[in-house]
Amino acid sequence: MNDKEVILISSKKFRKRSVIAFILFVIFLAGTVFAWKWIHKQPDMAGVPQPLRKVLNTNENIFSNFLTDKHLAETYPRSAAAKRVRVNGDIGLKSTLDTMAWKLKLVRSPGDTLLIGLADIKALPKTELVFNFKCIEGWSQITDWAGVRFSDFVKKYHLNQETHMNYAGLSTPDDKYYVGIDMASMMHPQTLLCYEMNGKPLPLNQGYPLRLIIPVKYGIKHIKRIGTIYFSNIRPPDYWYERGYDYYSGL
Repeated sequence: MNDKEVILISSKKFRKRSVIAFILFVIFLAGTVFAWKWIHKQPDMAGVPQPLRKVLNTNENIFSNFLTDKHLAETYPRSAAAKRVRVNGDIGLKSTLDTMAWKLKLVRSPGDTLLIGLADIKALPKTELVFNFKCIEGWSQITDWAGVRFSDFVKKYHLNQETHMNYAGLSTPDDKYYVGIDMASMMHPQTLLCYEMNGKPLPLNQGYPLRLIIPVKYGIKHIKRIGTIYFSNIRPPDYWYERGYDYYSGL
């Protein structure tokens, strides 16, 4: 066999493989378009087509099983924290707030609500936390926060029975922003009811007087200007879940 015959055979094989590859690509593309159209014809479930929501719920069920008290966000020295902290949204912060009259509404059960002032919260043991805050939009920033561990808050207000429920619900005073969080994440040792940023009281645009810092979650769960906390065995409403995001939003 001479070199010309070898080249000719190789050329035929190349053309044959190219045709097969093109046919497979067309089949894959057609299948993708069909699947996309089929998914978007399905009924919506909390802001997204039902098949996608079922996938998100399955992921939540899987990954929530890996959360333990030993699953800790990496921490940093205060010197590594950003001086100009980014704001990840202002929903629930636009209403006028009477900072002197603010009280946290702690709903232990229907008809049993405690009103707790900021001074009462500050009287509890203070915890500082410098970690890499991660926003679902794709950015992250090392930030410095301080407040009260939610688990210490639970002990102070005798909420053991309430924390045996599946979820905590939190909302702003105007109820325009709200989150639902699984109880294991709320009771995580790094979850804070936070009242300081960079060693100073929270700015208004960061949730003064009290916000949630929960490093095992993306920023959409770090609700600012908390007005109410309550407990439930069924999922509380969640602002971004209703708009198509993952309810768990864990890291």
